[in-house]
Order: sequence, then C-alpha cells, then structure tokens
Amino acid sequence: MDRIIITAPAKINLTLDVVGKRSDGYHDIVTIMQSISLSDTISIERNNMEKISIKCAREDVPKGRKNLAYRAAEAFLEKYGNIFEGLTISISKEIPVQAGLGGGSADAAAVLCGLNMLFETNYSIEELCKIGASISADIPFCIIGGTKLCRGIGDVMSEAPPLEDRFIVIGKGPDGISTEDAYAKIDAAGLFSNDLPLAYDGTVNSLLTVGKNVFEKVAGSESVTDIKNTLMSGGAEYAAMTGSGSAVFGLFSDKPAAELCSRAIRDKGFFSAVCFPADGGVKDYII
Repeated sequence: MDRIIITAPAKINLTLDVVGKRSDGYHDIVTIMQSISLSDTISIERNNMEKISIKCAREDVPKGRKNLAYRAAEAFLEKYGNIFEGLTISISKEIPVQAGLGGGSADAAAVLCGLNMLFETNYSIEELCKIGASISADIPFCIIGGTKLCRGIGDVMSEAPPLEDRFIVIGKGPDGISTEDAYAKIDAAGLFSNDLPLAYDGTVNSLLTVGKNVFEKVAGSESVTDIKNTLMSGGAEYAAMTGSGSAVFGLFSDKPAAELCSRAIRDKGFFSAVCFPADGGVKDYII
C-alpha cells in the first residue's frame, strides 16, 4: 500500500470548565466532547523525497513543524524507527483554524491512524493515543471520537451519553483566539470551577442545566457574541462557543431553521456550516 485517505472529523465542546492550573503549566479541565460530521480529508502517500512534505491550498495552514499533522508523522516514524523514503501529507481543509474545533488535532489523529495502516504496524488504539497525547491533548479524543467526558488535560476519557439527534450549525467570524492567550486570561481572572457535568444525559434539556463554556467570559470577540445571538434568535435550543474559541455552535431540531440560520451567518461574511453528531473518530473513518 502506497497511499491512504482518511476523513478527520472536527469536535465541539458541549460544555467546558477549567478546574485549575497544574505544576507543569498545563490546565486540568472537565468537558464533554462531541465529534461532528464537519471534517478535513487527509491523503498520505509515500514519496522519494526523504522528508515529510505537507500540502494544503489554505495559506493559513502551516506547512512545517508548526503543523500538528507534520509532528504526528514525525513522532510515528520515530517510534517505528524508520524514516522510510518520505511522506507527502495532503490536507483538504474544511474545518476552520483557530476555532476550537480541533482541526489540527483531527488532522494529526488521521496521520497516526493512517500511517498505522499504511505501514501495517498494528499499533493499538491505546498506543496511537499515547503518541498523540505527547503532541496535543485533543488528539486521543479525535482518534476515538463519539461523545466523551474528558478530564485531566482532556486526555482522560470516559463514556458519556451520545448527544440526541440534532442539526448543528457552526459559525466562525474573522477573529482567531489563541489558546495560550485564552488560558492566560482564565488564570488572571481565576475562573476555575470544580463543577462536573454529571447531570448531562445526552439531551439538550440537560445542556440547558449544565452547559457552559468558561472561555466565553474571556473571549472578547464581537463575532462570537454576534454569532451566538444569531443562533439563539434563529431557533437554536442551545448555543455555546467551542474550545477556547472562536467558533460557536447551535443545536437545532429543525433542519430548515438550521439552514436558514447558517445562511444568515454566511450573509455576515462569516464561515458557517450545518452538520450533525458523529458517533466515532478518525479510527472509524479511514477510506
């Protein structure tokens, strides 16, 4: 096998709290992560260039070591102990960057799962997650996917009830929010919580009780506020920012209302898409 294609689903945080800052500089969080059908497509191909090459038409996607997909390939090959003849990783990007949708982590998860099949290394999902966690805390979830209650830095996962069937409208304005800056603002404001979303049962009604994203308090983004207001006025049952931002999602029971609201967001010049919950992660979407 010389080439493999993988679908890399994005994620949203149905609810997200920061519990505290750790001695290693990372933060403990508690969040319910949900895979969604909005996705990138990753193609991995052997080449004769004796290096890892990243190709993407998007100018805002880094092509070197700043790209998590590159670092995932590097880490995988280091573990395997063979640089091979080189790799070309082509990324067809649909997930917005700096959005809190886990796009970079999803791409990296796709690379790990794809290389495991391409080189027939037969690493377990646990081994792939371990490699991924050394690069980004979201990669293990992106590999496994579905609906998970995540603790620690986001890498300690337990089962959570699947989100009930809903149409999900994603909106993102021009603002990008740096994760590092967002956490610094959380630290400065002391916005730590010990609340655990144990009352979540997969229904939107439970999210109305336990759902929130603490990062909304420090986002400082007009587009986040604008999009959330548009979602709620457009019929969303629940809306929140995802991750540290700046994308916002809304849950709809009515498809025409979801499509109309998404169009209203695009009419503002923003990104928007209608998608739905996905019941798996990258491991389930290898083409």
